[in-house]
Amino acid sequence: MFRLSLFFLFSLYAQGAHWNQFRGPEGTGHSNAHLPLSWDENNNIKWKTAIQGRGWSSPAIWENQIWLTTATADGKILSALCINATTGKTLFEKKFFEVETPQFAHKFNSYASPTPVIENGRVYLSWGSPGTACVDTKSFKTLWTRRDLACDHFRGAGSSPILWNHLLINNHDGADTQYIFALNKMTGKTVWKTNRSVNFMDLDPNGKPKRDGDFRKGFSTPHIITLAGQPTLLSSGAMAHYAYNPINGQEIWRVVERKQHSASTRPVYGQGLCFFPTGFGKGELLAVDPNGKNDITQTNIKWRLARSGVPEKPSLLHIDSHLYLIDDQGGLVTCLEAKTGKEAWSERLGGNYSASPITAEGRIYAFSESGKCTVFKASAQGFKKLAENNLESGFMASPAVHGNAMILRTKTHLYRAED
Repeated sequence: MFRLSLFFLFSLYAQGAHWNQFRGPEGTGHSNAHLPLSWDENNNIKWKTAIQGRGWSSPAIWENQIWLTTATADGKILSALCINATTGKTLFEKKFFEVETPQFAHKFNSYASPTPVIENGRVYLSWGSPGTACVDTKSFKTLWTRRDLACDHFRGAGSSPILWNHLLINNHDGADTQYIFALNKMTGKTVWKTNRSVNFMDLDPNGKPKRDGDFRKGFSTPHIITLAGQPTLLSSGAMAHYAYNPINGQEIWRVVERKQHSASTRPVYGQGLCFFPTGFGKGELLAVDPNGKNDITQTNIKWRLARSGVPEKPSLLHIDSHLYLIDDQGGLVTCLEAKTGKEAWSERLGGNYSASPITAEGRIYAFSESGKCTVFKASAQGFKKLAENNLESGFMASPAVHGNAMILRTKTHLYRAED
């Protein structure tokens, strides 16, 4: 019986029981589960649960718990809830923070966009500067909170926290200040805080910023990779992309791009290169050799893609030796050779996209803001659509995986889609 229990737990983990952060356990959007190919409101939906409030945070899952953040539309009440992954029943719901005068959030964003991150026994919830909380996932007791991580998010928060060893790490890139920080995950106390080395707060002779807050504001989630056996923290700011030592926050290198702004996607690493979409305003895709020090803008950009089709919000997928991009406006899918940036093919799906795609069993799942999910083959040989599915409300949140099921958050509901 003990061996069977261990086998069951291992199988659940391997299939995606711990989709514990934005873009899954590795932060890359990859799953090895056997996910459903087709579904709609009446087919292959095991349960559907209404979610109160407004929030674009993606589901984060540990074992049989799904955690989400949400907020009132005006941002004055910030809440979180835990849902049973098998039944869809709400296990816990709590108002964590009240905000008397919320910061402005663009109507396209929400006051609950950062995705939680979970480990055994604890979940870490963030709404950006308005509040961060740590909760015991067994007792649902709040263990610590922070409300003093100042940042004018300008358009609303978007960066999701990540865990590394004993640290909870996140970006705060706002109109007033830009920094990356690490908290002790057990206590919530600050371990290190590093201001961005590139200051986009250019002032005119009257002391007013020459650039508006968009050029200092970022939405991206940081990402840890291993280079030459050493952990390296990749982090996109407003108009620059950085590598840090996650132990102490010391900057290793930076790439500066002053033409685009508000970088939003989570960095991707593969084929010995780091890939950074540069954000809004005729964005580009940069392929950066991470072996360098200080400012490597002029020396380590191996190729760049500067044309339509580079995503502003959906993160990239790196599969085998290729990259897959899904454009926000019109859903142009592009397959590129990762080493060179050479295009293998492109195809237009139609619709607008904010959610990041995921991949499993040689398929790619792309979720649109209207509620459409297009499933197509992950192949450099050409585009091949496998299915097209629709739910009643659109996708702003990225999907999650539990066992062989997809956990899908639309603008109004949470679904379990499974064969």
